[in-house]
Amino acid sequence: MRQKNNFNILFISRAYPPVVGGIENQNYELSQWLPQITPTTTIANAHGKKFLPFFLLRLFTTLPFTAKKYDVILLGDGVLGIVSWWIKLFHKNTKVVCITHGLDLTYKNNFYQKWWVQKFIPTCDKLIAVGNQTIIEGVKRGINKDQFVFIPNGVDPQKFIHDDIQKDAIFDVIDKRYHNKKILLTFGRLARRKGVAWFIHNVLPQLPEDIIYIVAGNGPDKQNIENAIKETATQKHVLMMGYVEDANRDKIFAGADIFIQPNITVDGDMEGFGISVIEAGVSGLPVLASELEGLKDAITNNQNGILVETENATDWQEKVTMVLSDDFDKIAFGKNAQKYIIENLGWEKIAKMYYDILQNI
Repeated sequence: MRQKNNFNILFISRAYPPVVGGIENQNYELSQWLPQITPTTTIANAHGKKFLPFFLLRLFTTLPFTAKKYDVILLGDGVLGIVSWWIKLFHKNTKVVCITHGLDLTYKNNFYQKWWVQKFIPTCDKLIAVGNQTIIEGVKRGINKDQFVFIPNGVDPQKFIHDDIQKDAIFDVIDKRYHNKKILLTFGRLARRKGVAWFIHNVLPQLPEDIIYIVAGNGPDKQNIENAIKETATQKHVLMMGYVEDANRDKIFAGADIFIQPNITVDGDMEGFGISVIEAGVSGLPVLASELEGLKDAITNNQNGILVETENATDWQEKVTMVLSDDFDKIAFGKNAQKYIIENLGWEKIAKMYYDILQNI
């Protein structure tokens, strides 16, 4: 893409690299791809949550004077909904659009629900939801459905397609004693909704002995997962890796047999989209994911992954076994998934969808 007009966007992100996370990655990609279409200025907080009050103070003191310079202001997530409310106090006609993720609307805090969900976020002219379940949750809370539009998350294929990395490269990262094992992989932040502990409790003990389950990432559910491993005596079948750098991630993706995301329903928390499943899919890995919340938007069944009934241990056991069988062509399935994601979820296409919505506000 190349810059081809003078429609000016101000993109504000309160969650940005080097901080690691799904919103951070999405906001970074938008800050890189939108300028290839139209002039885009990015203001980002790259210092994490502890710096957020200072970042908001900066915005509150500067935006009343600078907001009118832009055709539209795009906010990176719902926490910045208060910025829309602030701008509208000074510039009622300035167009503000906010990306909304599931937790932006479902976060269980009465103060947040009263002020952000009921007052601040609805001041935006348009809400871009990363998943259709996010729209449903917003409507439940009194936000007009017409205020929402759905745009899926995207992926930069070049960051995940590495045909030069061989399958055995995984043993640069994990012990070679796993050489003859079938490898399941979950990669990402360890939140309870991801269902890792549930999978270890309910599915892993029913799978063949030659399976190793790699859990890569950190997060608040780590202790719960470790307890599940002890309670099921599956220490020999689960490899907790913690945070994994991108280079090692690519080697693990190359060597794993299936990527799984066995999400479960958690009150007050939800999967807005599920970026990890399309990152794994575009790398060529077969993906199994719960048919739940934003994962239903990320996965088109039998195209770029296989949907599994959430919290149904039998369905999970049967589909894992099916994909690991000799009758299932994992390479062909992975190639087809890769092609589907490039054509439908590549950032070049997703950024254009953002531009079209922003220009038509």
